[in-house]
Amino acid sequence: MSDFVVRGIRTDEWRPAKALRLEALKDPAAAIAFLETYKDAAARPDSFWQERALRAGGAAGGVRQFVAEAAGGEWIGTVTVLVEEAGSVDWAGLPVERRQGHVVGVYVRPEWRGGGVTRELFEAGVEWAWGVGVERVRLLVHQKNLRAQRAYRKAGFAPSGLTVPVGEGFGDFSGEIEIEFVRERG
Repeated sequence: MSDFVVRGIRTDEWRPAKALRLEALKDPAAAIAFLETYKDAAARPDSFWQERALRAGGAAGGVRQFVAEAAGGEWIGTVTVLVEEAGSVDWAGLPVERRQGHVVGVYVRPEWRGGGVTRELFEAGVEWAWGVGVERVRLLVHQKNLRAQRAYRKAGFAPSGLTVPVGEGFGDFSGEIEIEFVRERG
């Protein structure tokens, strides 16, 4: 395989960010990996994707998206880290007890899996999170997504013991169980 680099997206890269997200939502594991369907995402207007790239490209301090880019410029994987502030409530309605990073939107193209792309994406995301002062980084993974759980363990994450039921409002995902994995700082 060719070499790749991991970097933060630029605020104007909404088109490739949209394309990679839509590709991720077509993956066979998408039904248990993402709380969004391809149909819903594809129906979003360009303004949604532009705003998303603007925030994740560094215009907002609380979110950063990273991509793995092959030598020819093709995006081959992505990860996004959101900052959750202590005293706030997370997407599942649970209290956030300390400032933490929350990893979302993990995807690596199938032909690039197993070659270190996921690990490098996680390292970039975690380093960014440490740099903005979070105390830990977490992610939630569906209880049946064993492939992802293996990848997260290889990236230094471990189950915290917390499970989160997916609440109403997430369509087919309501009632499913997500497992929290964490990586503590130093």
